[in-house]
Amino acid sequence: MAEPLKLVYNEKFLHGFGAKIKSVYDPFDVEHFIAEVIDASWDELALKERMRKISETLGRYLPPSYEEKLDVLFAVNDDGSCTGFPYLLLPDFVEVYGQADQHWELSMHALERFTSGSSSEFAIRPFILRDPDRAMRQLAIWAEHPNEHVRRLASEGCRPRLPWGVALAVFKRDPTPILPILEKLQADPSLYVRKSVANNLNDIAKDHPTVVIETAKRWQGKHPDTDWIVRHACRTLIRKADPEIMQIFGYAENASARTTSAEITIEPDVVNIGEKCKLSYALRVQEGEPARVRIEYGVYFVKAKGQTSRKLFLLSDKTVPGGSVLNGQRTHNWADLTTRKHYPGAHRIVLVVNGTEVAETMIDVRA
Repeated sequence: MAEPLKLVYNEKFLHGFGAKIKSVYDPFDVEHFIAEVIDASWDELALKERMRKISETLGRYLPPSYEEKLDVLFAVNDDGSCTGFPYLLLPDFVEVYGQADQHWELSMHALERFTSGSSSEFAIRPFILRDPDRAMRQLAIWAEHPNEHVRRLASEGCRPRLPWGVALAVFKRDPTPILPILEKLQADPSLYVRKSVANNLNDIAKDHPTVVIETAKRWQGKHPDTDWIVRHACRTLIRKADPEIMQIFGYAENASARTTSAEITIEPDVVNIGEKCKLSYALRVQEGEPARVRIEYGVYFVKAKGQTSRKLFLLSDKTVPGGSVLNGQRTHNWADLTTRKHYPGAHRIVLVVNGTEVAETMIDVRA
């Protein structure tokens, strides 16, 4: 089993980081800094709590003014050695110590510098919540930056539902201020940036599907890179089989009518939690014109209180000739995950074609 991610922050890391600071700021007391960070509460702290503990403690061992503190961190960061996930703590330091109005410009400069080594996507969000208009003007500037990491920050930082980040309720209610940023990045040469644009639009689609559908119609066909963004941005709407989106991407209408036969079977039909089963499916597409077909299987997972909730798993997505017979197999694992706990009971398994359930079977899952 993989070690918990929070263990990237350990005594060895702190010694190395402390040595970097000591090399540019001699008064830094490495041993006392580490002793204060790794106190009696350390083992119980989660990942982001450890990061915040380091940031807050670090500020007490650096020079008194915010400007001087950042000068030290800039000097440490500029040698190119502060890269990777653990150095999210540098933007976090800005979030902790740099939110005063008089520090706004300096903090924006710091987030821009630090984002290339890790990412400032989380640290920018409190600034957005404090002053959305001012923050979005800054993101609009970053969207035209020559560095792909800074351009990505322009999109990733304002995602309404950024995983691990504070939700931006103001943009969940009205995503309009985000759209000019995304327009600037719609054909960005960097895949790193394009993924962020697509993820931002996918976030928006969960609250405002019409906004994303209109954007997809306007952007589609402009550039191959833009087409990739549109497709990836609409993945939630495709899973929901939104009729307009299905039409935009050429999926066959009335898939159940165009499917002349369909079945899904499962072996074994009784499993214990933690075991695996094999799914087999087969369907025949009606004779005639080629059809764009998205095949998924859905599991109606039994929840703790006995209710069920369907989750879809992609099997195939392609254009096939009329009259095609499509079949395949897939292993499904009933082991518990950090994101899903299994409960005993009868689980319905369905075959889904272009959003329509066309066949089903059952499996008994036991403790």
